[in-house]
Amino acid sequence: MTMRYGFVGLGSLGAKLAASLRRGRFDLVVHDIDPKAADPLLAAGASWADTPLALAAQVEAVVTCLPSPAVSERVLTGPEGLLAGLKPGATWIEMSTLDSDTIQRLAAVAAEKGVFTLEAPVTGGVHKAAAGEVAVIVGGETAVVERHRAALEAMGGPIFHMGPLGSASVMKVITNMLAFIHLVAAGEALMLARRGGLDLAQAYHVIEASSGNSFVHETESQLVLNGSYNVGFTMELACKDLGFAMSLGRELGVPLDLAAITAQTFIRAREAYGGGAWSTQVVKLLEDALHTDLRAPGFPAALNP
Repeated sequence: MTMRYGFVGLGSLGAKLAASLRRGRFDLVVHDIDPKAADPLLAAGASWADTPLALAAQVEAVVTCLPSPAVSERVLTGPEGLLAGLKPGATWIEMSTLDSDTIQRLAAVAAEKGVFTLEAPVTGGVHKAAAGEVAVIVGGETAVVERHRAALEAMGGPIFHMGPLGSASVMKVITNMLAFIHLVAAGEALMLARRGGLDLAQAYHVIEASSGNSFVHETESQLVLNGSYNVGFTMELACKDLGFAMSLGRELGVPLDLAAITAQTFIRAREAYGGGAWSTQVVKLLEDALHTDLRAPGFPAALNP
């Protein structure tokens, strides 16, 4: 019999992951603070639950994809939370970006109720999640990973099992830290090209073909050049993740010079454009300071987050 999954958190990323589960023909129950966010999934055959508790009572495993550790903890442990409804032997799969201490602490609370935990943050961007091609970084016991491998593979791939709980969180912080550093660097490179009188579309393609290329340039630079900035990831989330990186650096005694500068740049961008602005708009700080835009006329909107 196919395992029934629940999914809580249908934001820009969560909705794409949940849709991939449905495409994989998994029986799915969903919940979000905004009921309208579930409409496409309900149309695709998913069921609705009014609370995390009501959802948990109907499933063998539940996936969460939420904006902050505080929200994850409330959804898991609150009076109407998942642990009030999950049966012993069920699994909580956390796909939010948490720090390793938080996932280990919450997993211990879940274990007291007889509930297993996996951490499975993803990396590669919302557009890859929409196609079911986002990489999944997993931490947890091997037997639990294998029990849910089919669901994880429905949501993305490749699947990287990093080790015990906490290991995936560390890896996810590292990948996000690199992405934000690359984004700021790509913005500076494009501005040099613009101020140097170069054709920005041509400059984009030269960088893409060069040793200075990056995945972030290939994807997010396009969103700067076409002026949409719509990466499906907010400035508030970027600041949170960079905060995790800085905390990890202090804990492990690793100086993170570039990450520290990047974190301050994102804080300035959040204050300038708001926490709900797209993270890609960090490049607008440079555009606004120099009164020079980075538009490339006719440049396509290649991503669809």
